[in-house]
Amino acid sequence: MAKQTGIIKLKGTIGGISFYKTSDGHLAREKGGVDKSRIQNDPAFQRTRENGSEFGRAGKGGKVLRNAIRVLLQNAKDKRVVSRLTKILVAVTKTDIVNERGARTLQDGNLNLLEAFEFNLNGKLGATLFAPFTKAFDRVSGDATLNLAAFSPTVRIAAPAGTTHFKIVMGASELDFVNETSTFENDETAILPYTVANTAVIALTASITPNSTLPVVQVLGVEFYQEVNGQMYSLKNGTYNALSVTIIDKP
Repeated sequence: MAKQTGIIKLKGTIGGISFYKTSDGHLAREKGGVDKSRIQNDPAFQRTRENGSEFGRAGKGGKVLRNAIRVLLQNAKDKRVVSRLTKILVAVTKTDIVNERGARTLQDGNLNLLEAFEFNLNGKLGATLFAPFTKAFDRVSGDATLNLAAFSPTVRIAAPAGTTHFKIVMGASELDFVNETSTFENDETAILPYTVANTAVIALTASITPNSTLPVVQVLGVEFYQEVNGQMYSLKNGTYNALSVTIIDKP
């Protein structure tokens, strides 16, 4: 693809060239490709149809997950989280050994590939929170828990410049990829001062359906704030907030 330069940026199609805008700037490419009806019916494109089916399934699964944790995700995501998540979920479908190619599913794949997925590459949890924590999910009770011993924020949290306060957040969700639905519960600390003094012990719990028969995901995040005239503001609109998958649990 080509990149548009100059003062005037074009959008649309002119002479077989498509002009469009992306997060990488104004681009241009030649219009073309195989006819849609041929892809849908020609035996030569069987593999393409199979790949397309599984890609679509992964894309829908990513939307289920993103919608499930939206309360936390809206405060901690980068511009490419959708494509990055879809890529991982395509890999998950390929680990399904139950269904034949083209019909492989997320629920029958190895969802553990999602563990440690970072929703915001601008603020990775692994490069932000250095306080040891324990995590657990009890499928019988439906309780997802997270515990941190007392720690010094300035020592154990790598905060962006301008931080005066922070918050630890945790959420758990059941993911029904077949029906494209989910449930979600979350817990969080109060907004805490970013100082050298130790925090209190932190214990967070999010309770979902007991004895669930669905895959469950737990996420953990850190949100940063700046106090101005007694008011708390999300630092740089959450650009450096962290959110990561800490548990994937299948029945």
